[in-house]
Amino acid sequence: MARHKTISDEQVLDRLFDVIVETGPDGLTFAKSAAACGLSPASLVQRYGNRERLVEAILLRAWDRLDAETAAADAAEAVTPDGAVNFLMRLMPAESAERDATDGLLLLREDIRNPKLRARGAAWGHAVAEALGRRLSEDREKGRRLGWQMAAVWQGAHTWWAFTRAEPAEHAIRRMLTEWLERL
Repeated sequence: MARHKTISDEQVLDRLFDVIVETGPDGLTFAKSAAACGLSPASLVQRYGNRERLVEAILLRAWDRLDAETAAADAAEAVTPDGAVNFLMRLMPAESAERDATDGLLLLREDIRNPKLRARGAAWGHAVAEALGRRLSEDREKGRRLGWQMAAVWQGAHTWWAFTRAEPAEHAIRRMLTEWLERL
């Protein structure tokens, strides 16, 4: 008779996301994972097979959550240039800026190396560019180009903020996006 799961895969993967952010994909072990989620290492091996598949499952779940957050932000924000700025700021809350700029890079490296994760990142990028483009131009093609540009400015602003830290992330990133919009 099959055993009933006491902790769903989603719960396990959500709990392990914080662990993988802290340790990086290469530092994640079944022992650390088991301690964090309350399952035995053997149970985790039974569910995910090996460490690489566990890492992939955690990061695919993170993409699922980011896709949902992106759709919610897209639905909530005005279809205006200011709405584009607010949309991006919702996707990178100030309270996670430090973590995203440092520990998040290890996850980004894994996302780029793994073909399944890379495809999810590319699909998310297209969704972000589309959402931004609708807010920046009524011309679909021009909007698409501007959406990609704004997404690049957003990511660049976050990266340079991480180096300089001259002002809070919320102010620095919003200022850079607003200045870019003013130059359009």
